[in-house]
Amino acid sequence: MYELAPNIELLFTEAGDYQDRVRAAAAAGFTAVEMWGPTGVDAPAQPKDIPALKAALEETGTKMVAQLSEPRTQFMIPPWDHSEFYRKLDEGVEIAHALGTPRIVVGSGTGFGGWKRQVQLDKLIEIYQKAIAQIEGSGITLVLEPVNVRVDHPGSLLDRTAEGVYVARGVDSPFFGVLYDIYHSAVEGEDMAAELAAAGDVVKYVQLADAPGRGEPGTGDLDWPERLRILRGAGYDGPIGLEYYPTTESAASVAYIREVAAAA
Repeated sequence: MYELAPNIELLFTEAGDYQDRVRAAAAAGFTAVEMWGPTGVDAPAQPKDIPALKAALEETGTKMVAQLSEPRTQFMIPPWDHSEFYRKLDEGVEIAHALGTPRIVVGSGTGFGGWKRQVQLDKLIEIYQKAIAQIEGSGITLVLEPVNVRVDHPGSLLDRTAEGVYVARGVDSPFFGVLYDIYHSAVEGEDMAAELAAAGDVVKYVQLADAPGRGEPGTGDLDWPERLRILRGAGYDGPIGLEYYPTTESAASVAYIREVAAAA
């Protein structure tokens, strides 16, 4: 049975502020949640009251399993000056420790204009090797997310799972891996089984949404029992973030994927 983690930017928004969304998720039977930026000062997230969020997590016994790095400018990595990324990474680690978050999600940005693609990927390795060295001893794992460029993130550098795996293996740290997002991979037309077989244990976090549409499982074309069977067969047994845009009330939107995950 997989542990599902609703994204509190998108789910249980009916409850009000973020801390109340945690309580609503817990009341619905979830033991974990995920979120976007920890402070929410970068759109599209909203500002967060970290002490109140921490209190809600502790009160309900709920785990925060992942948060995004900040700033979110150009999906995490501005192309030339990386100083703000490194500065905010330290802040993110501090907040992650306060909330008990074991993973910070990072991205590729829009790339480094004019450079050959291989050179750009190698530049990402260099950036993240420095990041891992900077947070050494923190116990926090950075997970790199390839995203689709066909619909949601046009212009992003990293859109292929295999290239995320290449970067992760280049960084070569037990505290760095790939976030495999089933939705992004499907939109890019990837073969999930082949991608996960090639990735091996480099995949350290998973998110999902249905495709097309990015709604809850059951609203698109993906075969969810088969998708979770592939995931289990690939050896992944960690939490799964529910990062979708619900088409109905939150508690109703999770019903189908909870049923599927319970049998996986």
